[in-house]
Amino acid sequence: MPPRIPTEEDLTSLPLPLSVHFPSPPESTTAILVLLHGFGDSAASFINFARNMELPGVLTVAVRGTAPLPPSILPPGADEDRHFHWGDDVQIDQSTGDIAADPGFEKAVSPIMDVLIKGCLVEKFGWEPEDVILFGFGQGGSLALGLASRFANPRVVDVEGGAEGGKFKGVVSVGGPLPPSMVSTLSGRRKSKTKALIVQVRGADKDYVEEEFESVKSVEWKREEVDTPRNREEMYPIMAFLGELLGEPQPVFGQI
Repeated sequence: MPPRIPTEEDLTSLPLPLSVHFPSPPESTTAILVLLHGFGDSAASFINFARNMELPGVLTVAVRGTAPLPPSILPPGADEDRHFHWGDDVQIDQSTGDIAADPGFEKAVSPIMDVLIKGCLVEKFGWEPEDVILFGFGQGGSLALGLASRFANPRVVDVEGGAEGGKFKGVVSVGGPLPPSMVSTLSGRRKSKTKALIVQVRGADKDYVEEEFESVKSVEWKREEVDTPRNREEMYPIMAFLGELLGEPQPVFGQI
C-alpha cells in the first residue's frame, strides 16, 4: 500500500512545534525533508528557505528546537519566543568561551525520531526512513548527522533499523560537526549508509564524519563564516546533492 500524504493539520497537531511547506501540488510528494535550524533560531525562520529551494515533490517539515535560549544570553530586547536550541543544556567551552559544539542531544532524539519520523511518518502514514532527508544548520546540522549515525547502530529506545541498522535518504549539515555523544561506543559499530553532505566542516571534524559514514561529500565556501548560503555559488553543491538524492537531473533554485 503506497504511503499517504499527511495534511498540515496532521503535522502541526503533533506534540512538537513545527512549520510545514508542501510541494505543488501536495499530491506530488515523494520525499520528506526534515529541516533543523541552528543555535538561537526557530523553525519559522527557515521555512522560507524551503520555499525558496522549490524542491520538486518534497514536503518540508521545519522543527523548532527543544528548548528556548536562556534570557541571560539573549541580546537586549530580543523576543524570547524566537530563539531556541537543540542541546540538553547551553554549555560554554571553557577553553574558547564559545558555545560547546556537543552539549548532548538526548532531549532532541525522541521528538524527531519517535514522534515525527517513527510515530507519524512511518507508522501512521506508511513512509519509509529512506524517504526522509535530514537537513540542518550549525547545531541543527550536528543533530542531523548524529541522528543518521545513531540510526545505523540503533539502541533499544530508538527507531528500529533492523539487524543491519537503518538509513535515511540523505543528510546535509551546514557548519555542524558530528557530535561524539551521539555516536555508538561499540567497537564493532557500522558506518552509516545514509549519504552525507557536509558544508564548512573542516579538519578533524571532517575526518570524523568520514570515519562514521560510508558516503560523504564535503564542500567549503570561499568565505570562512558558517551561515546560510548567500548566493547561487554557495547553494549549487547543496542543490546538486539534493537533486542526486531525488533523481532530478537539474536543480531548481527558486529565489536563492
